[in-house]
Amino acid sequence: MIQTVIFFSLTVLSVIVLAGILLLSIHRVIAIITKKTNYKQLIRLKRTGIFLVMAIVLNAGLIAVSQITASTPRIADEKGNAPENGIAELTEVELRGRKQWISLRGWDKNKPVLLFLAGGPGGTQMATVRHELAELEKYFVVVNWDQPGSGKSYYAEKTGNITVDTYIQDGHALTEYLKERFAQEKIYLVGESWGSALGIFLVDRYPESYHALIGTAQMVDFAETERMDYAKAMEIARSKGDTALVERLTENGMPPYYGRDVIWKSAVYLNYLSAYMAGNPEIDNPGYNTFRDIGSAEYGLLDKINYAWGIINTYNHVYQQLYDIDMRRDYTKLDVPVYFFLGRHDVNAPTVLVEEYIQVLDAPDKGIVWFEHSGHSPWINEGAKFVKEVSACFSENKTQE
Repeated sequence: MIQTVIFFSLTVLSVIVLAGILLLSIHRVIAIITKKTNYKQLIRLKRTGIFLVMAIVLNAGLIAVSQITASTPRIADEKGNAPENGIAELTEVELRGRKQWISLRGWDKNKPVLLFLAGGPGGTQMATVRHELAELEKYFVVVNWDQPGSGKSYYAEKTGNITVDTYIQDGHALTEYLKERFAQEKIYLVGESWGSALGIFLVDRYPESYHALIGTAQMVDFAETERMDYAKAMEIARSKGDTALVERLTENGMPPYYGRDVIWKSAVYLNYLSAYMAGNPEIDNPGYNTFRDIGSAEYGLLDKINYAWGIINTYNHVYQQLYDIDMRRDYTKLDVPVYFFLGRHDVNAPTVLVEEYIQVLDAPDKGIVWFEHSGHSPWINEGAKFVKEVSACFSENKTQE
């Protein structure tokens, strides 16, 4: 946090100094044109320039130090003792020629590996999972992956080159790395929102690598989801007499959207629905602790900036590639057990689509676990129950093998 405050203070100061330099430069040009020599003004301009260079150098050094010192906190019990066979590691790995970041956390390195697939595309939940699902680390080696175009892996690939297949192939490469490192034949997957769809893609293409998948806030049909979200936001806005929101939605028109402003048009109804869920008294622990998460130790200053850029740029580029996907049509047979953890009050990822999907899904085992006091994020809203149900689903699956 101190680094962030210093960084923004130096940045603001640099902007002010730059404005001062521009003003002094204008005065200098005028003095030259009018042939009025002002040596004091020239000295002031030089000193201000030197100060600006120093501020920029300090900021660059601060960014470099913050990136180098970024880490994931050690795991410790109530007495501060670290588990003998535990792991708490922030690591850069190379996946298909692209350098990407993962965190690995667990009380026992010999426990099964669980790969958490973050929402987005472009989102990073490395710190959020650590804060909200710490208890899960007692039963699994929990791996969080900053996917290409997000957080610490924002520069892994140019945004314009990222496709859905990029995530599938890199996700498989990461799986192979984890299997080899921890000497396990298969790993477990938990996918959240967009990550739940990525989980489906992975188990469909590489079923031999996974024990089972849990999809929470499961995405089924992306285009239909957008239309339903838009209609729900319009319904709520009209019932509340929110004419400004109704006008904005009407102006943007019915999704799906294409082009460079997908994120901004989608945000109109997505943010509205998020606020609606945050205000629902039936949902426990609503909302997101964004400032806590972005200020976490895993992120250097550049990562904190890319925390936002990923949500904006990567989402905008990749999300419109998903509109043609419908799980009910395209992924009806999966060779691994699949479980859906759904918030009863989720108005972002319509649960009715998941109920339709599970009816046509052919899998070795399948089921829906309802979280009665959750919205779009059961793993945050009801974290204790989420950990309990994950352990139950995956342990049952393991005993069946």
